[in-house]
Amino acid sequence: MKRVLQMDNLGSWNAFIQAAEYRSFVAAGRHLGVSPSAVGKSIARLEERLGARLFHRSTRSITLTPEGSLFLERCRRIFCEIEAAELELSQAHEAPRGKLRVSMPIADKLMMPVLSAFMRAYPDIELDIDCSDRLVDVIEDGFDAVLRTGEPNDSRLMTRVLGSFRKRLVGSPEYFKRMGTPQIPEDLTNHQCLFYRYPTTGKLQPWPLSRDGKDLELDLPATIICNTSAPQIHMAKEGLGIACLPDFTIPGELESGRLVSVLEDFIPFSGTFRVLWPSSRYLSPKLRVFVDFIAEHLDLAPIKTP
Repeated sequence: MKRVLQMDNLGSWNAFIQAAEYRSFVAAGRHLGVSPSAVGKSIARLEERLGARLFHRSTRSITLTPEGSLFLERCRRIFCEIEAAELELSQAHEAPRGKLRVSMPIADKLMMPVLSAFMRAYPDIELDIDCSDRLVDVIEDGFDAVLRTGEPNDSRLMTRVLGSFRKRLVGSPEYFKRMGTPQIPEDLTNHQCLFYRYPTTGKLQPWPLSRDGKDLELDLPATIICNTSAPQIHMAKEGLGIACLPDFTIPGELESGRLVSVLEDFIPFSGTFRVLWPSSRYLSPKLRVFVDFIAEHLDLAPIKTP
């Protein structure tokens, strides 16, 4: 049998929620601006409709029954959704403003032009930026959004794909003139390799080398180890070795020829760049425009669909 929701049901549910929270018909009535008897009658009608007792009543107090506890949880969810819907609609036409706390990798050449354009477009938004390669806890660390590579592994987060990138093995022309250009992955064992160390785990990032679809595990010399990409880029340009870097960190260097990519046929790796934010009932105006702006303006390769 199909039940039809009536508007007076919401009033009864609200009376029930207030009585459950205050543990008193008197206090609930005071909060709602009605008499205690009106609260009691409203809840009695609700119990009759449901065919279940929601409260144990005594002369001094009321306590929830097991059915009442279950119903209270559902009612709270419904009223939270109603409040969220009202807030979302009320803010829909407001100008985006307020502080926006964002964490992103140290990728100045990719991010800074876009962030500068974003601030010019939305001057009432105050950006609080954390530039770090460390893996942050978006919710526990209080971020509104994070930009990261890789696959999401937190079910509490929403995500939007921004584009794709490739890893490149790069060095300066002067370095390759001096040391020779590697032709096969095994040649790297005789080169100076600039490695990246994960800030979170302390492990060295492996180079994604493969042949005929099989990963290659080579014992490569770690000449220099860094926990951010900026020193790797600088040292590679200075001719101190070969670095494995995402292409979005070195677009100008590759275009100008200050860095040269090698062994591309042996690095099929491609990754995904994403923006993630805490899952919620709605996006605030400031977060919505940030996500849309970044997705539209970030200069990344599109995701290839099969």
